[in-house]
Amino acid sequence: MQPFNSSLIGLTVAVFVLIFLVLRTKVHPLIAMIVAAAIAGITGGLSADQTLDAITRGFGSTLGTIGIIIGLGVMMGRILEVSGAAEQIAYSFIRRLGNRREEWALALTGYIVSIPIFADSAFVILFPIARALSRNGNRPILTMGVALAGGLVVTHTLVPPTPGPLGVAGLYGVDVGAMILLGLLLGLPCTAVFVLYAQWLRKRYPGFTGEAVADPPTETGPGFDPAGKTDRPLPSLTLSLLPIVVPILLIFIKALIGLVDLPTGNDLPGWMLGVEVLKFVGTPIIALCISTLLAVYTLVPNLGRHETATRLEEGLQSAGIILMVTGAGGALGFVVRESGTGTQLAALIARLPFSPLMLPFLVSTAIRLIQGSATVAMITAASITAPVLTQIPGMNMLFAAQAAAIGSLFFSYFNDSLFWVVNRMMGLTDAKQQLMVWSVPTSFSWAVGGVLIALVNLLFGSGGSLLDLLIPVVGLGVITLVVRRSGGSTRLVPSSKSGG
Repeated sequence: MQPFNSSLIGLTVAVFVLIFLVLRTKVHPLIAMIVAAAIAGITGGLSADQTLDAITRGFGSTLGTIGIIIGLGVMMGRILEVSGAAEQIAYSFIRRLGNRREEWALALTGYIVSIPIFADSAFVILFPIARALSRNGNRPILTMGVALAGGLVVTHTLVPPTPGPLGVAGLYGVDVGAMILLGLLLGLPCTAVFVLYAQWLRKRYPGFTGEAVADPPTETGPGFDPAGKTDRPLPSLTLSLLPIVVPILLIFIKALIGLVDLPTGNDLPGWMLGVEVLKFVGTPIIALCISTLLAVYTLVPNLGRHETATRLEEGLQSAGIILMVTGAGGALGFVVRESGTGTQLAALIARLPFSPLMLPFLVSTAIRLIQGSATVAMITAASITAPVLTQIPGMNMLFAAQAAAIGSLFFSYFNDSLFWVVNRMMGLTDAKQQLMVWSVPTSFSWAVGGVLIALVNLLFGSGGSLLDLLIPVVGLGVITLVVRRSGGSTRLVPSSKSGG
């Protein structure tokens, strides 16, 4: 093992090389992470062969944990997209919540739909509903669009089996069921922030309609009606929710069984067979297999075998790069752990004035700001910090995993694909307007999530500090000042060009 200063400097160089390659060159994040892992291993005292072995084992062990789950999740999400289940959920929530609560209905729709479906795709599918609500209810499109996109981005960031938080759970070695539950709980107030901001936009810019932007053509077809009338049949609400709810329930049941002291030995009661079955079907892989089968046989029963296979494979195509980046993140983390650098850094971090929990939060925030992708930000933060935090006694890795995920909510702007999807489809092309409408609320949600995870750690974790709460609060204060300074002079005018 190398002396402390050598390994620390080596890891610092590796991280800077990673950021530089992603930000300033054409090198893909997959290759950048492998290069960073090689630098961290060799400078951390590993030989070339040991470094390559650690990269290979780290890549394989990470994907062995969550690779199948990611693949199943995106296949299920693709079926939900093409079947019309997402629209049915939206229509049902709008009808049940009633008039003048459409923004809450859209946010709730996004909150549920984005668990298995990528946020960008889900926004394109559901945006025509938001536009119809805007036209029929005389509500600004900004309110409808931001509320919908807010619900989508929160669960896309915090809740497995969305690939980003699922990869983070694997890197930190935390239970997927626990990650889902905590993500859902923390996501509710983060989503409420988007709705409240959307309502503020309604009062601030009541005349903005974005009428110049045409509804984009989608597989779901044109002509959405908030009353639930469409030009094609939709599955029932029960069938639409079934593939989403069933795996979550099965995983939760397995997690609850793990909290109970069960009899052991050879002479077990008969009911233990049922318990073992529940534990088996509650493993994430089996639960998502069941949900994917439910989606195929209940949502698209009329599709032929070949067309169904094509739709499922379309989902897998979108998962390929995420699997590679997640595996590379696991390789980087494994190298840091094997070299012993993580243990040395843990001793240094333990002496910082704030809790080690905030380390993944801050790293994820910084990487998100630099390169834009929330998935890459949280996975990179997890791969760098997981081998360090595991060396700190009493560290709650579940809280650390959610901190890494929450950090990636920060300030979505020009280098984030969802930024362009949301703004252009609402008819915004001016950069200042785009920042006000989308970058600011994502930062508000980031700050609220940061305060919540710091508070949870302070109350239920170990080593929490009141200073942890100040970090996102200071960020929130800065964002608030920006809103007050620019809000009074910003006038929103719809674009004269069609968005895409």
